[in-house]
Amino acid sequence: MVVLSKPAIEQLSAATTLFPEVPLIDLSKPDSKNLIVKACEEFGFFKLINHGVPTEFITRLESEAINFFSLPLSEKEKAGPLDPFGYGNKKIGQNGDVGWVEYILLTTSSKSNYHKFSSIFGEAAEKFRCAVNDYVSAVKKMAYEILEMLADGLKIQPRNVFSKLLMDEESDSLFRLNHYPPCPELHQELNERNLIGFGEHTDPQIISVLRSNNISGLQISLKDGNWISIPPDQNSFFINVGDSLQVMTNGRFKSVRHRVIANNSKSRLSMIYFGGPPLSEKIAPLPSLMIGEDSLYKEFTWYEYKKSAYKSRLADNRLGLFEKIAAS
Repeated sequence: MVVLSKPAIEQLSAATTLFPEVPLIDLSKPDSKNLIVKACEEFGFFKLINHGVPTEFITRLESEAINFFSLPLSEKEKAGPLDPFGYGNKKIGQNGDVGWVEYILLTTSSKSNYHKFSSIFGEAAEKFRCAVNDYVSAVKKMAYEILEMLADGLKIQPRNVFSKLLMDEESDSLFRLNHYPPCPELHQELNERNLIGFGEHTDPQIISVLRSNNISGLQISLKDGNWISIPPDQNSFFINVGDSLQVMTNGRFKSVRHRVIANNSKSRLSMIYFGGPPLSEKIAPLPSLMIGEDSLYKEFTWYEYKKSAYKSRLADNRLGLFEKIAAS
């Protein structure tokens, strides 16, 4: 169990009033491509409205997720252990990280199977599978559009230079449902300290698309290291720049460091699509973005980076091993 000290929280609260709000992007507006580029440069993160994902897909999946996470632990554990997909509880990764969270981790591949959930849901397993597939398909489409708008905003061709990696049949993309249960027995302790639901980290993939219920908890780190809390909005999506996109833009876009603070009285549910390239894809700065610049990173395959990232702790600077050392 990880907690933040009261002074650290007070410092964060004071800092939030000194900084501009996180960028709000209206996907229906003609100037949004340039605003998305600016947001990725300055924050590595933005809030998205008029996104085109049907409300019924969101509410149906949220309902299915609530049904699952409301089951007794002994029932949920039938969908585990992670292999690497399935149900997990508190343990995050293989290197000692823990959080006040339980989750379902799935591949978005069409080959994904839901046999683990059949013993829990019975005939309703198909309903769960359909809810996930409908939601993920809509979110993927939105992610493709965002990445193509980024290419337009950067004035690079072809405009599918990023999105084609997610569209590829071999795309190594993931979908995660996180549930942060309330922790009433820690109420007194939490008056002094805040419980970490999911520790600080960056996402290794190209782009992450997050949606949560109306319970707060998400925080992002600014360039100067200050943390700010992101007000929840169940009708919007939040977009994270991932490590791979930072490399492909030669550091122009910054992979956002983020974390989740658990709530001691309310349950938080989030859904995250992690858009990743095929395992064999070579990740390196795009030549069209490097005119007059040297590459800041060594070339690597997504498999190499993923393998390295999964051996690290959550808070590690995972890209550090792949940065080129400047000549002295």
